[in-house]
Amino acid sequence: MSTFLLVHGAWHSGRCWERVVPLLESAGHRVLAPSLTGYGDKAHLLGPDVGLDTHVDDIVTLIDEQDLSEVILVGHSYAGLVISSVANQIPDRIGHLVYLDAMVLEDGETAVDVQPISQTLIDLATSSGTGWRIPPLPEHPSPFGLFGVTDPADTAWLRTILSDQPVRCLQQPAHLNNPAAQPIPRTHIHCVGATPAGITRRPVPATQPNGSPAQIRELPTGHDCMITMPVELSKLLLELSE
Repeated sequence: MSTFLLVHGAWHSGRCWERVVPLLESAGHRVLAPSLTGYGDKAHLLGPDVGLDTHVDDIVTLIDEQDLSEVILVGHSYAGLVISSVANQIPDRIGHLVYLDAMVLEDGETAVDVQPISQTLIDLATSSGTGWRIPPLPEHPSPFGLFGVTDPADTAWLRTILSDQPVRCLQQPAHLNNPAAQPIPRTHIHCVGATPAGITRRPVPATQPNGSPAQIRELPTGHDCMITMPVELSKLLLELSE
């Protein structure tokens, strides 16, 4: 039995994994899909002081409290920053890092460095309203949809789990200076469906930090593949537990 810890991206909550969790559990694995501070059942904790460090602490604390080891840590989108930082803090607890259409950064970088459009979102937030809340990205015409979700029923459901993102999440730098994290194997899963203008993906180096070849998989769908292709995503994740 493996332990999967699924970390949602910006604006989402742990509920976004509802179609994936039972598929992994039915294969005999333990699955945790928490909501980060400020989202889902923790939405009441949303505030200007919530940032990347807050979310890293969320996951590190959960792993410690549950005494988890050899965790297959999956980070979607913004959570690529989170899982990298978690691995830097507690590398001995992580068995595999999975970057699911995720931001991948270097030591000292922020989300803005990885995804420059993030600065536009920060500027919009700081110049209006509370100054720190970034509302979810708007729905785009097909084939882009809402975070890549185009089915009307799925789109309506997705709207119910989205909430604002604090600017601090995109401004705090990641600390990735622990050599002990380098041996952890990594897999990148890219969603290669239609992508709105301004969204870019940093190329994955040909060699992982542990010296082995890069492991890259693709899903022919939009960004929120856990909603649009849960079966296919689950199959890719289950391969990592074999």
